Amino acid sequence: MDKILEVKNLKLYYHTNKGAVKALDDVTFDLYKGETLGLVGESGCGKTTTGVALLRMPSPPGRIEEGSQIILDGRDIMPLTERQIRKDVRWEEVAMVFQGAMNCLTPVYTIGKQMMETLQEHREMEKKQAEELIKEYLSLVGLPPEVMGRYPHELSGGMKQRIVIATALFLKPKVVILDEPTTALDVIVQAQIINLLKKLKKTFDLSFIFITHDLSLEAEVSDRICVMYAGKIAELGTNQQIYGKQGPMHPYTEKLLQATPLLRKKVESLSFIPGAPPDLIDPPTGCRFHPRCHKVMDRCKVEEPPLIEVEPGHMVACWRCVK
Repeated sequence: MDKILEVKNLKLYYHTNKGAVKALDDVTFDLYKGETLGLVGESGCGKTTTGVALLRMPSPPGRIEEGSQIILDGRDIMPLTERQIRKDVRWEEVAMVFQGAMNCLTPVYTIGKQMMETLQEHREMEKKQAEELIKEYLSLVGLPPEVMGRYPHELSGGMKQRIVIATALFLKPKVVILDEPTTALDVIVQAQIINLLKKLKKTFDLSFIFITHDLSLEAEVSDRICVMYAGKIAELGTNQQIYGKQGPMHPYTEKLLQATPLLRKKVESLSFIPGAPPDLIDPPTGCRFHPRCHKVMDRCKVEEPPLIEVEPGHMVACWRCVK
């Protein structure tokens, strides 16, 4: 498979008066054409920060550090100026469906006006032609053309989510980052959104990065799973390698799965991970998960484990996997 995206040694730090918050620290992964890569982990592990970093738009005082590489379709976008990124990359090559559709839509503008602004920023076309294109993409996500004249508060959560998805797609980007696109929706609408995304991915031959807390949902939509903890990758593998009979190899992934209810298997009690994620201004020495790990060894407390390949396509950052 051809790589559409290569992320190498990605570091994003938030520089505060108390020190640098290492929100992403040396993150490396690839995304292949037509693939869905799932990002999972606890709140604050770096999932959304990864998506924002790929768009080159960290919130102040965040800054992508030197040495980071984001290679999109063979071109490193890190040396590009902000103007080049706005014109040639954001929404043209990489688009993002942000968490919370209501927060993405301006309440005093109609849906049509908001979608028109995005389109006119990147395409030179007459208003009538632009309106026809917007109607076409609204139709693709199952919405009638009259939605263009409505305001966000007049629409349901599922309708707003579909509008945000349509807006992310109508410039035909190669990579779409989906940040918890089903959060706060009921299960029926969640299923509709997931089926819609699968249909659009096939129609436009898209590559997805799917961010969620829901491991059961990730198993349904993703081809490979990237488990993140405290700004680093703990484990990366195919759906079968993470969810199959052998199971995950990192203790953190193991505990996450044990905390997930199963429909077809009786579980006496759900597991949990004691403690809380570390302070990323002053993270623990060695493995960042070791203060909460049920399989910790002395070496884990002093040496940081490398992300190594334990089998083809299966990467794990744990000393127990080092032979």
